[in-house]
Amino acid sequence: MVNPRRGVRAVPGAVARGRDRVTGVFQHRYPTVAVTGMTGVGKTELVDHLCGRPAPGGTSESGSAVMERRVRRDRRLRGFRFRVVPGENAATRLGALDEVFHDDPVDGVLHVVANGLATGRRLAGTTGPAAVEREEQLARELEDWTVTAHRIASMAVRRPHPTWLVVVVTKVDLFADDVDAVVRSYSPGSGTPFGDRLDELRALAGAAKLSIDVLPACSHLEGDAVSSDQRDAYLAALETRMAQLSGHV
Repeated sequence: MVNPRRGVRAVPGAVARGRDRVTGVFQHRYPTVAVTGMTGVGKTELVDHLCGRPAPGGTSESGSAVMERRVRRDRRLRGFRFRVVPGENAATRLGALDEVFHDDPVDGVLHVVANGLATGRRLAGTTGPAAVEREEQLARELEDWTVTAHRIASMAVRRPHPTWLVVVVTKVDLFADDVDAVVRSYSPGSGTPFGDRLDELRALAGAAKLSIDVLPACSHLEGDAVSSDQRDAYLAALETRMAQLSGHV
């Protein structure tokens, strides 16, 4: 004979298991993707393109809070939930990184770089672009990646399942003749400062816990070095790789 009290005690556990299954299905269909990178590399604009709603004339990255976007559902009710971390080197940005990587761990990361060609931002709350030296931007980019990589490594070693990282090299319309070489310079094993940091991250996190890809992209076209069809092809390749890494294909 079944003990009715035992049945009642089993109800909370069954509810919890059911909730976990529902959460697992949701996360499989809508994996959370952190989008990181310094100010001016085009994180928000890239995400808007991936979500199918690019803003005319580009999108500002201003703000100190984590921004969320979701793609439209496909026929199988699948998509991505993007969490865009503000790029300013400030306490608010560090807090946002901790929120994304520790309070609500992500399934994958898009880390956006721009080959030292990030749009400069004025200080003290003023708007508009500012003139900056490319070498200075490259140094900031490397500093930004070093901070972010520590968060990724810490998260990856604690997670029970693998995490993926795609380094997205944007603004390829500004170096269209050197895209392959630039992408290689951001790749593991390249011997560059950025590549060395990737090698260190892979060693810390473990190759089985973190897969790394490097892909080119551009959102806002300047000049005619890259056509809109080429831009769309770059974005499509990124979308396809994200889908593969997330088990959507």
